[in-house]
Amino acid sequence: MKQFLIICLIAFSTENIFSQTLELLDKQDFYQTTSVQKLRIPLRLKNNSDKQQTYIVRNVSGEMGSPPKGYFCANNSCQELGVTDFSVTIEGNETIQSLYFVLETGIISGQTSLKFEFFLKGVAKEVAEHSVTVSVEERSKAYIFQSKEITLQDVYPNPASDQAFMEYKINSENVKAKLLIHNILGRVLGDYQLPSSETKLKIPTEDLPIGVYFYTIYIDQEAVLTRKLIVRK
Repeated sequence: MKQFLIICLIAFSTENIFSQTLELLDKQDFYQTTSVQKLRIPLRLKNNSDKQQTYIVRNVSGEMGSPPKGYFCANNSCQELGVTDFSVTIEGNETIQSLYFVLETGIISGQTSLKFEFFLKGVAKEVAEHSVTVSVEERSKAYIFQSKEITLQDVYPNPASDQAFMEYKINSENVKAKLLIHNILGRVLGDYQLPSSETKLKIPTEDLPIGVYFYTIYIDQEAVLTRKLIVRK
């Protein structure tokens, strides 16, 4: 009986020490966003011990049948989509500010759940948890230009990371429309046709450095609209 009590006391003390050494500074448990977005969920962790520690951060499936699409990033470096574990080393009494999870919301609205687990590397039995609920609303389809020949919706997502999209409708095959991407100096960095047979344009942005750009819509060689496009990695 005495040995059992000693074992329980040791287990409780170890778990208590772990909960005291690792602290999650961001405890927001609800986020709201729109469809076809990349939501950043910050995971600032503080090592309250005096020693360097390596922790594992794990994305666990929530209430949905399959884990939501997302990936971990830290120090401007991101893991591949679908990797559930992220290893991070934190010096004693230091905080990692740059760790976050990127959730890709997709096109379906609704509510999804995420659960993150944190534990010392090699000690998976002692786990701290953080649950997050994300409400995804349907993206409003705001028209930025309308005429009898063409209807244009705004580019999304904006800010963009790897790619952006524009939905449109051209009512006549005789209309020639295109979209140009240019920097603040006016240098053209992308030229994309808007075929009348299609209704959605994909704009690759992965090769563009972080910054502010502009896109201009031309209809029959005439510029009719210019708007801002922000690229953020």
